[in-house]
Amino acid sequence: MAAGIVVVAAAYFKRGPALIAGALLLGAVFRAFLPPERVGMLAVRRRWIDVATLVTLAVLLIVLAWVAPQL
Repeated sequence: MAAGIVVVAAAYFKRGPALIAGALLLGAVFRAFLPPERVGMLAVRRRWIDVATLVTLAVLLIVLAWVAPQL
């Protein structure tokens, strides 16, 4: 996630959100498949709500990266 923010700060508005979306998708996979005692701070609510929220945010960021103008 931090790498994506640094890339956005360096004015790469297509690559940065894609990196952040990748981090969110990785978090969703971890939340979906890790056992409850290993999930740590990824567990906020029920498992399906956490996974759905992370995937939704990732998809929105991918769309944002896709429609952002190339500078």
